[in-house]
Amino acid sequence: MVRQNSKARLEIRAATPDDVPGIVALVKRCYKDLPTYTPGEVRGQINNYPEGCFVAVLDDQYVGYCASMRIAGALAMTQHSWREITGAGYGSRHDPNGEWLYGYEMCVDPEVRGSRIGRRIYAERRSLVERLDLSGIIFAGRMPNYAKYRKKFADPRAYLAAVAAGEIHDPVIRFQLANGFEAVDVMEDYLPSDAKSLGNAALMVWRNPYVDHDQPKKFRVPRGVESVRIATCQLQARAVANFEEFISNIEYFVDVAAGYQSDFVVFPELFTLQLLSYEPQELSPVDAIARLTTYTPEIRKALADMAMRYNINIIGGSHPTLADDGDVQNVSYICLRNGAVHEQEKIHPTPNERYWWNIKGGDSIDAIQTDCGPIGVLICYDSEFPELARRLVDQGARIIFTPFCTDSRQGYLRVRYCCQARAIENQCFVVMSGNVGNLPNVHNMDVQYAQSCILTPCDFPFARDGIAAEATENVETMTISEVNLADLSWARAEGTVRNLADRRFDLYNVNWNRHPVQHRRELAIAPTSAGKHGPGGG
Repeated sequence: MVRQNSKARLEIRAATPDDVPGIVALVKRCYKDLPTYTPGEVRGQINNYPEGCFVAVLDDQYVGYCASMRIAGALAMTQHSWREITGAGYGSRHDPNGEWLYGYEMCVDPEVRGSRIGRRIYAERRSLVERLDLSGIIFAGRMPNYAKYRKKFADPRAYLAAVAAGEIHDPVIRFQLANGFEAVDVMEDYLPSDAKSLGNAALMVWRNPYVDHDQPKKFRVPRGVESVRIATCQLQARAVANFEEFISNIEYFVDVAAGYQSDFVVFPELFTLQLLSYEPQELSPVDAIARLTTYTPEIRKALADMAMRYNINIIGGSHPTLADDGDVQNVSYICLRNGAVHEQEKIHPTPNERYWWNIKGGDSIDAIQTDCGPIGVLICYDSEFPELARRLVDQGARIIFTPFCTDSRQGYLRVRYCCQARAIENQCFVVMSGNVGNLPNVHNMDVQYAQSCILTPCDFPFARDGIAAEATENVETMTISEVNLADLSWARAEGTVRNLADRRFDLYNVNWNRHPVQHRRELAIAPTSAGKHGPGGG
């Protein structure tokens, strides 16, 4: 008799960023009456506390998902909304020192209900709590039958008490009670879009039986080491004879950065303008940009090839690119050493970019997963809009790269001061890379001003002046520094100030348009600030 082995059909495991598309589709199937998550929100949930997010996969199909974070009991037990407690859905209020595990998402595919998927996922949560000696699990669950009983129970707390006493049935609350949870309160206006619960939620608590609840829990974030080496290239604008010479010059710096075993190397904004230097005659601004867009496939291929060969992640500055809709956008190509290529368009073109080159702004900005964790890219002027950096950090980015191109000290300092502010308010690293020198026959490269640098938050674990490394201004050079990502985790939890944790979500938050307008209206009047030369840098 031949014995045949078959692989397990059901797997419950920690969620990873690769699971994001499957999770978004699952949530859409589970909650047809509620808005679904964006990929960025799910990415943030996983990046902000990967240990607290689990997926259930049955026969290669996503059938269950939960998201959790650690949080202080004093915050979890007081009145709050779902948006406040979760940091607008990103899980960005995760507190590494929190003594409770707060569950803010739990869904099971309706097609497999009855297979105890939910109970298995809760078992994973309990196991995590017991392993970390946390006080227990807290969450605010839906009350989907409350709308039916509103006339009988005007007070949602009376409804909750009746369900707990077994007088009426609520499928979600009864499931939680049967799963060992205790209903302790009602969170009013918790999720306004939940019409069946009339916006209310039942605050449910499970207490860890293996800890002494009379002794307050005290956790500390260890001062660990998670080193990442970063190289920023301050690139000289120079005339080149052909495309091959330009790529050879770029490869030289990639080789140097790789020789120092750097994990990242970043190049300046519009560093490919050098390709216009060998045109037989000076082109008009519009013709020049049109010519540059023809190099896009070659630029992308060359950078991707170098990233693989030199085993380094390349932030490819930015390059004018013709979009599918016919618009020209300023795009950064992020080429990772595993062969993946990501694109990040500039969201805010400067007045000069719009006026001289007719460059249009992009519609989306998201964190990018790398082997050193999630990162973000803000091209020059974008660094002056704090909402963008906050979105990237909410999705888990700990390093933000800012390629820039400025023609004056004033323009440079606008970008520099804003990048330092982004590092402080988001408790992250910001890396700047700019052009120097000039190309007399190329529009907007007449003269450049740059002092590339690697900026840090201003707190005890970091450099005294918030600068990990800094280049000499206006000379071609490469600046390399090793930063410790674990210092960010410590500062966010135990720093002198805790900008991310101390946000007032009860007062404000940033709402990103999920469905950007697809058709843009052209400006009828050119901006008066547009000059003859210079991209307007920041």
